[in-house]
Amino acid sequence: LDRLAQTTGVHGAALEALRAVDRADFVPEGADAYADTPQRIGHAATISAPHMHATALHLLSGHLRPGCSALDVGSGSGYLSAAMALMVGSNGHVVGIDYLEPLVAMSRRNLTKSHPDLLDSGRLRLEVGDGWKGSPKDAPFDAIHVGAAAVDIPPALVQQLREGGRMVLPVGPAGGDQSFVQVDKHEDGRVSITKLGSVVYVPLVRVPAYRQAHLGVGDGDRD
Repeated sequence: LDRLAQTTGVHGAALEALRAVDRADFVPEGADAYADTPQRIGHAATISAPHMHATALHLLSGHLRPGCSALDVGSGSGYLSAAMALMVGSNGHVVGIDYLEPLVAMSRRNLTKSHPDLLDSGRLRLEVGDGWKGSPKDAPFDAIHVGAAAVDIPPALVQQLREGGRMVLPVGPAGGDQSFVQVDKHEDGRVSITKLGSVVYVPLVRVPAYRQAHLGVGDGDRD
């Protein structure tokens, strides 16, 4: 983490949150938890490389102060959701969403290893959701992190960002040119977009298309 602090600039509360959440609790047994590379966690999902988690928290740190509200899209293992929840404190709130129940169930199990209080207190809620749609019932958010690449910036997430808030996300096609992007919504409602560098992420799944392809049902179908 000291090396990550030097290379990413992460410091203060963000660095302390990373120190407090043991990455080994969030990767499969036998994985190299502390290598600065993504690790597969099953269901075609990965936990991002530590330098990307550090970069995200550094960029969002001013919007993850005590009492803030945050959304973690593609929460996966639950690692970054936990760090965000520590940063917003007991009066803050973090929602982590992922599109598969098995992933969400795994993330909850991971949290119970060292930080069950985050779930028990309601400070952190992990649930199944569509990352393209966000969590309108919990909006607006001071900070939004997206852990999978969207082909373009999801309008629903921009809408759910509070004035003065910030979102960071990878943008670009699967297997193509992707950029890590910072989206700031100003107090007057204006939105500015800043490209920060090239990245490689798994795609942000479009849930209706996934359900149609894998389950044979669409949004209009009912059990």
